[in-house]
Amino acid sequence: MNILLFILTLVISFVVVRVGAVAFQLTGLEWSLAKFQALSCFSGTGFTTRESELIVGHPRRRQIAGLLMVLGNAGLVTLVATFANSLRPRIAAPSSSGWIWPGLSPALNLVTIAIAIYVTFRFFTHGKQAQKFTQYLRRKVRETSIVQRVSFEELMVATGGYGVVSADVASASPLVGKTLAKSGLRAQDITVLAIGRGPDTIPNPRPDMRILAKDRLLCFGNMDRMKEEFQEPPR
Repeated sequence: MNILLFILTLVISFVVVRVGAVAFQLTGLEWSLAKFQALSCFSGTGFTTRESELIVGHPRRRQIAGLLMVLGNAGLVTLVATFANSLRPRIAAPSSSGWIWPGLSPALNLVTIAIAIYVTFRFFTHGKQAQKFTQYLRRKVRETSIVQRVSFEELMVATGGYGVVSADVASASPLVGKTLAKSGLRAQDITVLAIGRGPDTIPNPRPDMRILAKDRLLCFGNMDRMKEEFQEPPR
């Protein structure tokens, strides 16, 4: 019973971390950073001051991080307790095939736990199945409306009204189909530093790179002009 509870808690922990990573990504964090932050919060390990500011300075991310910390503490206690009970020696007892060696059960449980950890880790970190499962979780999180992906986010504000933003390109945007050179962004004092396209990131895009719908632009420039260019009008 203890070993089954351990495996169940292990799987649930991986799912919770992945859901947390998806939620962080929907708030504007890059995927690899979102995964790391979710794991850090859930496991209670630390992260750098610069990265922590991305969490504590964002109300929705603070809520996600707090929930991950609470669930992580509960999961850790359950894992430790069930792991210890699974390895506890038992008194030898008679069976149809003779007396059971009291040290055999803990050894088998340890092997089972090791296999369960390896299989679970491989499933959630490798292969197409992990990607499909992540996409499924992303759809479910969006359907709940608990976390909505932001279309415009201020990442850094510098002096003089300049800063760095991350912005989605809407399907109806006049930028769609235009190259960076002909987009008119440079004329508005906006420089595109990178383009996020699906799971890929294109750093330092060429002037002849075309902007597509649903691209995510990382830009540096005048904050007011970037807000006018990228933020959707209120509905």
